[in-house]
Amino acid sequence: MGILYALVGRGSVVLAEYSGTTTNASAIARQILEKIPGNNDTHVSYSQDRYIFHVKRTDGLTVLCMADDTAGRRLPFAFLEDIHQKFVRTYGRAVHSAQPYGMNEEFSRVLNQQMEYYSSDPNADRINRLKGEMSQVRNVMIENIDKVLDRGDRLELLVDKTANMQGNTFRFRKQARRFRSTVWWRNVKLTISEDFDGNHLGLNFG
Repeated sequence: MGILYALVGRGSVVLAEYSGTTTNASAIARQILEKIPGNNDTHVSYSQDRYIFHVKRTDGLTVLCMADDTAGRRLPFAFLEDIHQKFVRTYGRAVHSAQPYGMNEEFSRVLNQQMEYYSSDPNADRINRLKGEMSQVRNVMIENIDKVLDRGDRLELLVDKTANMQGNTFRFRKQARRFRSTVWWRNVKLTISEDFDGNHLGLNFG
């Protein structure tokens, strides 16, 4: 399933976001943005149900994603690092004065592309494994979301389970093509075999 939702923000202002499934993760992400303590650079993860919100804040810019708990830590934080670099490289100093959702129309497509890549392409994890875990990620503790959000204020996380299949689109398509090819060849062999048997049984030696 991998990464299902991502956001880029400045303080509590959302500049761009994208969701790969039907979920209210956006509302919970906004709550997290407002509640993250202090202004220092930080890497933190908060768990809620079977999902984890991973947060990277650097120089006032916050990149956040929600991932399935099976995604681990290395992949989501590699995704956040990648998104942070792409965002800063694309918009530069404009990020400090941009209006809410000022970059959403353009950058939501980048979030979509990178979410699919990190969720579905086996090369993503292979590359990051070669780089080695980032030292700051090794020290990230996954804390319960109650650590940052009061239980009374916290929304229940809703995720459309059927839509989670979108996270495996890349891998599923390859497997589907391979399966169709195998079935086609099996049918060809079966047809040839049946034709041969039919002709063989139809021989008249009388």
